[in-house]
Amino acid sequence: MRFVLAFLLAIAAGCGEACAASDVVGMAAAAHGFYGVYATFHPSDGIPSPADRAKYHPFLSPALESLLTDAQGAEARFAKANKGAPPLVEGDLFTSLFEGASSVAVGDCSGDAVRGRCTVRLEHVDTSTKPVAWNDTVLLINTPSGWRVDDIVYGGNWAFGNKGRLSELLKQTISFQ
Repeated sequence: MRFVLAFLLAIAAGCGEACAASDVVGMAAAAHGFYGVYATFHPSDGIPSPADRAKYHPFLSPALESLLTDAQGAEARFAKANKGAPPLVEGDLFTSLFEGASSVAVGDCSGDAVRGRCTVRLEHVDTSTKPVAWNDTVLLINTPSGWRVDDIVYGGNWAFGNKGRLSELLKQTISFQ
């Protein structure tokens, strides 16, 4: 038994940079896949419908999928109780900017074998306004199905827009009574 444990530790230690590099590739692939789906919904608005979430499914962690599903339920309850009121979440949920991003570039990724992060350069270009560019950070988790988006850290620095993390916004939505 000791020999097997020593052998596995030696393999893991020898893996080093090669394993880290493959993890970075997997992280980047998950981020690219997520933002590839995002690009088909631009401009996105509020909590994605179940049909739209199904398109994101291969790129979302179980925890983030659960938060999105629960937030959708909270939206439905709110709409039923407050006919004619605007939804709890309006605008783009997956970026800092209410109007969303018209271009996305996944940058450097880093992390370990369990958790990772990728910097994402986003830009919103509209003919009626000056272009806006910013960086958000996508947080990833390595699941049995591979790397998945687990959260987004909003990086925009303007007065209005999403602040903090996507998970915090969803939890706030879920807790609204």
